[in-house]
Amino acid sequence: MSIVKKVVCASFGLMVLLVTTVQGQQQGIDSAILTLDDFLDIVKTNHPIAIQANLQPQKGEATVRQARGGFDPKAMADVSEKYFKDYTYYSKNNVGLKVPTWFGIEAKAGYEENNGYYLNPENSTSGAGLWYAGVSVPVGKGLFIDSRRAELRQAQIYQQSSEAERRVMLNDLQYEAGKAYWEWFKFYHNLKVYEEGLKLATERLNAVKQSVKFGDKPAIDTLEASIQVQNRQISLQQARLDFVNSTALLSIYLWAEGVVPLEVDNYTIPSDLSEIKAVDVDLNYRDQLNDMVVAHPKLQLYEYKIADLGIQQRLKRESLKPELNLSYNALNKAVGSDPTGGYSMNNYKWGLEFSFPIFLRKERGALQLADLKIKEAQLSFTQQNAQLVYKASAALNTWDNTFDQANTYEQTVENYNQLLTGERRKYQAGESSLFLVNYREMSYINAKIKWVELISKNRKAKVEAQYSLGILDVSGNE
Repeated sequence: MSIVKKVVCASFGLMVLLVTTVQGQQQGIDSAILTLDDFLDIVKTNHPIAIQANLQPQKGEATVRQARGGFDPKAMADVSEKYFKDYTYYSKNNVGLKVPTWFGIEAKAGYEENNGYYLNPENSTSGAGLWYAGVSVPVGKGLFIDSRRAELRQAQIYQQSSEAERRVMLNDLQYEAGKAYWEWFKFYHNLKVYEEGLKLATERLNAVKQSVKFGDKPAIDTLEASIQVQNRQISLQQARLDFVNSTALLSIYLWAEGVVPLEVDNYTIPSDLSEIKAVDVDLNYRDQLNDMVVAHPKLQLYEYKIADLGIQQRLKRESLKPELNLSYNALNKAVGSDPTGGYSMNNYKWGLEFSFPIFLRKERGALQLADLKIKEAQLSFTQQNAQLVYKASAALNTWDNTFDQANTYEQTVENYNQLLTGERRKYQAGESSLFLVNYREMSYINAKIKWVELISKNRKAKVEAQYSLGILDVSGNE
């Protein structure tokens, strides 16, 4: 499907979504809940980076196909003629087929016909021309590996690494998207807490005004209640700003067909707080930490890089050998319509090519550089492995710690709520002050905010652990 068609389809889908949303608003339908799994499904399917990641294996296949082309048979033709003053100086025609093989041997067969008044005698083929077939064999450099075989092996390594690259890209994408979702979750529920706090403070201010009017409460309580309303208005404004910004951040991960950016509307909300609890650490992650880190796609990329450098090192080492190529071609003059009728073992052409740089400074320098690159890659692999183990361990520790803290704080929130309820009753009975009621209420609000934050940190720690282990692209997150 072309980009234009994708844009049209995505735009149409977006229009349908908007129409459905408007109809839902007109009919009084509740807000739509966007869960983490649904959100990540959209991200993995439609985000440009996700689409780009899925192109990596195709690039690997194309690279291998390109490298295999170095072993394709090649048809050849060499025609050269010269005419001057009614003389045919020479007419040289050579057509044939070359077939390279994996073992470095190149097979060759063809037909050669040369004639002319001034033709060099060594090129003479007699009137009927000559058929030839033979091989060219690298006895020295290129016997075990050459640039053509090295390129194919490197392409095969790249094809394998392209899958690891795809996993790395998806792992990074889902990590950032997961963090954005739990930030959005936190700021949404913070907003709800502050909205509830402002509502309670406003209701209390109105009640205090009525009590002062009838002489049941001192006038100073009106000032106290008004200050609380003002403070909570400011807190609500900041909470609303945080939620708007987190929504904008979440929206950058929402796309249609990878070409049309979408936005989270005002009627889409995260999972309800009552449905999301802190989750405990998966013990398998701790038990299999080192094994899982070794299988991390980032480390696999280093392994493929080292393997690729190993091919280059082997090719550089091969260049230390002298270049010695042997070629042999059997020749035959056709008899009638039979191209092999006059074949004789005494008719052949052979050749030898030899070259060898005396000091090998270029070759030895290239091999030394290849060795150093492998050492660098191995050191980077060791460092990356240590970093991933540390990050995974730290994330697991945070995951475990926030699980205990969130569960403890859930009970703390309930305790603060009971204290607030009791203080309200005492205030209504004239046994407490508005100051104490506000104090209890702020303690309850702060505790609930802290609880939401701990749940968010717990879920983000889980995402961090899975990211450090390199399994976000294959693991569930709820």
